[in-house]
Amino acid sequence: MAQEVRGVIAPGKNEPVRVETIIVPDPGPGEAVVRIQACGVCHTDLHYKQGGINDDFPFLLGHEAAGIVESVGDGVTDVTPGDFVILNWRAVCGQCRACLRGRPWYCFNTHNAKQKMTLTDGTELSPALGIGAFADKTLVAAGQCTKVDPSVSPAVAGLLGCGVMAGIGAAINTGAVGRGDSVAVIGCGGVGDAAIAGARLAGAAKIIAVDIDDRKLSTAQRMGATHTVNSRDNDPVEAIRALTGGNGADVVIDAVGRPETYKQAFYARDLAGTVVLVGVPTPEMKLELPLLDVFGRGGALKSSWYGDCLPSRDFPMLIDLHLQGRLDLDAFVTETIALDEIEKAFERMHGGDVLRSVVLF
Repeated sequence: MAQEVRGVIAPGKNEPVRVETIIVPDPGPGEAVVRIQACGVCHTDLHYKQGGINDDFPFLLGHEAAGIVESVGDGVTDVTPGDFVILNWRAVCGQCRACLRGRPWYCFNTHNAKQKMTLTDGTELSPALGIGAFADKTLVAAGQCTKVDPSVSPAVAGLLGCGVMAGIGAAINTGAVGRGDSVAVIGCGGVGDAAIAGARLAGAAKIIAVDIDDRKLSTAQRMGATHTVNSRDNDPVEAIRALTGGNGADVVIDAVGRPETYKQAFYARDLAGTVVLVGVPTPEMKLELPLLDVFGRGGALKSSWYGDCLPSRDFPMLIDLHLQGRLDLDAFVTETIALDEIEKAFERMHGGDVLRSVVLF
């Protein structure tokens, strides 16, 4: 039967979030109810709160989560009650043209739970990225649940559900960083730092962190950056070229997602190098580049969706690397907080004071 649980909703554009009682229905065919153990506070949640995604208020926020499968609906075989899972927001269908061509990370028909969670008065909630995990329990499509080693801390496991996976995947999957490569990462927030960690994991010889905040550059060094550039004081293109023998980096990752930073990434890469855009631009942004430069520099210009990850492949592998001591996911957790502290966490995020605040249940 349906359950009443606590959840954090964004009631309207730029209104403070609040804890409400929400109704979670029993899972239907292909669905699962997950008891949330931890959920990171991601910048995307702030975008929802600000109305930057759409206006389907009220939103049930939270999507960067890990927990225990409590119950499953008919036809679910990949997970069973008691499984420890990371939630993902791209549940691949297995049947679309991308999946059938062996490229499921590009799935064109990802899906979410069909039923709606509601407030006690019946108001339907829009779950952030189809998850809605700032709640004691949430309803998702079973394909959004990826089993991983249960010995890992939920606080760090959940981070792979969005930002950390996006950054690591931008380096390893999209950018195909290889041993001995030079890599530059523009923007050293959570995603940028994860890209730095991914580049180090892939064996990059030189990793250049670029930001306007010295605090973030210091954190980037702890994540694996070998060099730092404060682009408030220095031209980042010239600085990256100077650090790479005048050539530019093999892979440049734009973790900001603005026309200005993309142009910096474009001109800071080596001839035939790769630019990876993982920072998310806003709808009004436009990019202008001389077409001759695009042609003459060769290489590749790529966008990275969710780090081009395949959760069933990447989540267990990265958790194993963390448990072996080869990937420090704990370094991304700045603080752990309670469910009613999320509004304050948004304020700290806006001030650049945290990599990740993580709600523990």
